[in-house]
Amino acid sequence: MARTRRRFDAGFKARVALEAIRGLKTISELAKQFHVHPNQITLWKKQLLSDAELVFEGTSAKSAPNDEPEVAELYEHIGRLKVELEWLKTKVAENS
Repeated sequence: MARTRRRFDAGFKARVALEAIRGLKTISELAKQFHVHPNQITLWKKQLLSDAELVFEGTSAKSAPNDEPEVAELYEHIGRLKVELEWLKTKVAENS
């Protein structure tokens, strides 16, 4: 019988990595507590330490992905308006 792959959310990974950084418990104690392999905890700890500066970067990096959905919505709205305009043009031409 195949085991299903466990997926951990970012909050859980951060909590475990912070516990590892604090150093109050050993990696093997944390592995038993959180039911995760010690190598995985070490990897999450390294990732947190290497990417910690991203937390304090400016908001420009965070705002860029939020602009994309707005642009898509605007193009969708433009498309709808073009269709309505063409429909109105044909109706006006039929009535004239």
